[in-house]
This record gives sequence, structure tokens and C-alpha cells, in this order.
Amino acid sequence: MKEIIKEIDKFNEERDWDKFHSPENLAKSISIEAGELLECFQWDSQNYNKEEVCEELADVFIYCIQMAMKLDIDPKEIILKKLEKTKKKYPVEKAKGVSTKYNKL
Repeated sequence: MKEIIKEIDKFNEERDWDKFHSPENLAKSISIEAGELLECFQWDSQNYNKEEVCEELADVFIYCIQMAMKLDIDPKEIILKKLEKTKKKYPVEKAKGVSTKYNKL
């Protein structure tokens, strides 16, 4: 993860783009790129272009990492914290093999 953060930081520094990366702009960019990822499956969810999916997914990851960097947040820490919270909402004995929302389990 440190290598990825370093590369993203270098990329932005070389282009002087950090000034555009407010939390609000990054949140917008995450949403836009997530929409482009969804578009890959818009008309045919079985025959999608995997390379295009990977590129859009990478864009989402990059903007998410940039937001974490901007907010001085450790992605690993918040992901693990959220997983622990979600484990409590979806205990294995109730949630295994079903997609029911936690409040209806």
C-alpha cells in the first residue's frame, strides 16, 4: 500500500494536481468513476470488457486512496474497523448464503 500511495503522490505532484483534490472533489470523482464502472455492465452483464472494468475499478481505487491521503486516514485501519462493524450486523449464523439486509435477518 505504501508503494501505491507513493506513486499516486508522485503522479499528482508532477502535475501539480493536489490543489484540485479537496475532499468534496474527490467524493465527486469517486462517484463519477463508480458510475463509469457500472456502465461497463449496463447492457450486458455477462459479456463485459474485463480490461475496461479493471481501468474503471482502478480509477475508483485511486480516488478513494487519494481521499484517505487528503483526510490523513489509514485505509487499512478504516477497512478493518468497518469489517468488524459489519460482522456484527451480519452474523454468519443468520447471513450465510442470503442477501437479506441486516435489519430483516
